[in-house]
Amino acid sequence: MVLADSQFARNDVLRLFNHAQVYLLLGAAITALGLFSAAFLLLRRRFDSLLFWFTLFALLYGGHLIMQYQLLWWLGERPEAFRRIVVAIEFLIPLPAFFFFDTLGLLGRAGRLISTIVWPIALCLALATLITGPQFRILNHAFVASVLIIFVIALLRTESDSPDEKLIRCGLLVFIACALYNSITGIIGHYYYNIEPFGFILLIACLGIVAGRRTLAHEQQLSNIQKELEIARRIQLSILPNEFPASASFRVAARYLPMTSVAGDFYDFLLADDQHAGILVADVSGHGVPAALIASMVKLAAAAQSANVMRPSELLHGMNTALCGNTQSQFVTAAYVYLSAATSEFRYAAAAHPAMLLLRNGEVISIAENGLMLGAFSFATYTTISHPLQPGDRLLLYTDGILEAANAADEEFGDYRLAALLQQTANLSHIETADRIITTIQQWAVSQNDDLTVLVCDYTT
Repeated sequence: MVLADSQFARNDVLRLFNHAQVYLLLGAAITALGLFSAAFLLLRRRFDSLLFWFTLFALLYGGHLIMQYQLLWWLGERPEAFRRIVVAIEFLIPLPAFFFFDTLGLLGRAGRLISTIVWPIALCLALATLITGPQFRILNHAFVASVLIIFVIALLRTESDSPDEKLIRCGLLVFIACALYNSITGIIGHYYYNIEPFGFILLIACLGIVAGRRTLAHEQQLSNIQKELEIARRIQLSILPNEFPASASFRVAARYLPMTSVAGDFYDFLLADDQHAGILVADVSGHGVPAALIASMVKLAAAAQSANVMRPSELLHGMNTALCGNTQSQFVTAAYVYLSAATSEFRYAAAAHPAMLLLRNGEVISIAENGLMLGAFSFATYTTISHPLQPGDRLLLYTDGILEAANAADEEFGDYRLAALLQQTANLSHIETADRIITTIQQWAVSQNDDLTVLVCDYTT
């Protein structure tokens, strides 16, 4: 008799386990999906409301499924605290679902209004269950059924031609139908077979298909953008002069290193022959495509000033006139130097640009003559300063990305270090000097946070 009872108990345990194992497996899979989603959310380091509500929904649903079908519960071991937690979670599960589908735009205005009423009620019922006991469970079935009916009405009233939203809506309606079946059978007291988790898996599959489609679409879009940026980069490089033309008096080396594919730094040689040189450098505020577009406008504005290449202040004034009102609230700093071997002098003017450096006989002299930035003020004026030009002089023009490069201690490279570096490279060629400056900045900076442009000009005779 004892043996028969033991055999019966063992068979009963196996029967219960066989019934529960499918749901335990589903609960573990859904919980794992929630944990994976949570890890991805943390790794992104940027809050995503859609991902957050999905994570919370999956963790609550999967965790509740595991607790609902754990074997001790089915064998009659039902601790009161454990029962309270299970029922409280049942009240909370619809809340992240509401917010998730509202974020997807599937609920409409009425659904959002109802959700603001539902979630305080659900929180109060969950709290009351934890404090007083699971006697609210029958109320939970009615509450969940009401919430699901609201979902169905909101979904049927919201129309969309998007295939993705139609697929999500179909999966959601199937899940709601399964959950509604469970809630109704729970209310009438005839609980047959729990089909809700299978509806949830179908919903997850629909969301996965939509996520895969959108991921592929985003990757294709990103690929197209990268191709367009590469084309834009080649176009921008084409508007920059490759090298300074051969000259008996001047040697110029230019180095241009954009922060992104395209940039707002610009330089040009407006005059270049054996006796004369006109060098322009400019820096558009901001980065990326907008700055690059304005940099192309700077080239056109400079090209239109061919009559003023020997008069730096008038050249900048003409450029400012052309740019004002056309830069969409962005501004341009610029510096222009005209050098003449015939008169042994150089003339310089600038618009809110870092000072030009002159290396002469081992000493560095700062050359500054600044007016207001270009493209911002129509009334801006500029002045020209003149200095004698001596054989062996080296001029350095650059953009502020050189000075503002910061190391790990957030210390900028600054004009003092740049002047010292120019002195240290006095015995190097103009090409080697330009390369050394760029290399030094890259070694100094933790990361490149701005465009880098350097022009080194040597006066040889």
